[in-house]
Amino acid sequence: MDLNFTGEENAFRTEVRAFLSQNLPADIRHKVLNGLILDRDDYVRWQRILHKRGWGGPAWPAQFGGPGWNVVQQYIFEEESAAAGAPRAISFGLKMVAPVIMAFGSKQQQERYLPRILAAEEWWCQGYSEPGAGSDLASLKTRAVREGNEYVVNGQKTWTTLGQYADWIFCLVRTDPQVKPQAGISFLLIDMKTPGITVRPIITMDGAHEVNEVWFEDVRVPVENLVGEENRGWTYAKFLLGHERTNIAGIGIAKRELARLKRIAREEIKNGRPLIKDPLFAARIAQVEIDLTALEITNLRVLSAEAERRAPGPEASILKIKGTEIQQAITELLTHAVGQYALPLRREAMAAGYQGDAVGPDYAVAVSAGYLNMRKLSIYGGSNEIQKNIISQMILGL
Repeated sequence: MDLNFTGEENAFRTEVRAFLSQNLPADIRHKVLNGLILDRDDYVRWQRILHKRGWGGPAWPAQFGGPGWNVVQQYIFEEESAAAGAPRAISFGLKMVAPVIMAFGSKQQQERYLPRILAAEEWWCQGYSEPGAGSDLASLKTRAVREGNEYVVNGQKTWTTLGQYADWIFCLVRTDPQVKPQAGISFLLIDMKTPGITVRPIITMDGAHEVNEVWFEDVRVPVENLVGEENRGWTYAKFLLGHERTNIAGIGIAKRELARLKRIAREEIKNGRPLIKDPLFAARIAQVEIDLTALEITNLRVLSAEAERRAPGPEASILKIKGTEIQQAITELLTHAVGQYALPLRREAMAAGYQGDAVGPDYAVAVSAGYLNMRKLSIYGGSNEIQKNIISQMILGL
């Protein structure tokens, strides 16, 4: 494999870098590079700037309004965006439900939903996990019963990320309880304004309202909101989860946070010298960087397979495991680097323009919250233990 970029690819990188320099709002860049809180408006503003340039869906084909980039261009864009301090795209619309609609949805669904996702006119959330049905997703119990031209949905979803902002939710629902679990599931698109939907916040360890419970009580959903065929939802779910696990790897973000770690290690003085000069700490940074480089190469191989119209296989599980482990390792090293300043967690201090007294240097304010929040990475999208089972079954035949 030739790991050198061509002249055209380097020219594209220069174009992306110039665009980011000229168009990424300074306040958003400051928040991202310092681990501060992003709100809904920050994500929407940036998505609309990208959409105006024609770059709203980096992985989308031109026929659906994307730029039609190849996998190398997509990789370059993601890497440069992360390094510049651009927000990570809210993947539920752009990278999860949109590919499902492109691959399995009707022409009417494609025309209705995809343009609004690109333009950030509608925010999506994911309705997969339930109490008792997380990694064992096939055991979900949310029920959808067809009555004429509607489905009546009852049940509960949990860990619904940013559901408080969402206009729509894509849901796995059980439409046939008489067959084996995987065979009786369907994929529905549900308007969050429909009567009978209740969103209740779940406050996480870092004090954030990031996830929610979503309750459905006699929620009526038009039959035309069914994606693909009834009882084929498990096929679509596996397709979507492959994309989600690839995205969770977060190569560009990990590289940005590794650079942040190095900056802090140069500023933190321990025993009279910068922490970066401590051989043991420097060795831990080096090991993370080596792991990240290896993961980056694997990620490029998976993206190449996707470009050939092959859905991610067990490689996506490998990316998910290693990517999340590396991101967690970086937050652990950040916490170690700032020492006692990581202990006081004052979430209000993470807001841009905070006028109160922060404990310790500015760069330490968000470290503790980041560490706590990143504990989730090895659980969501299918726990890492489940991913190891998938690898053993699909590669080793165990």
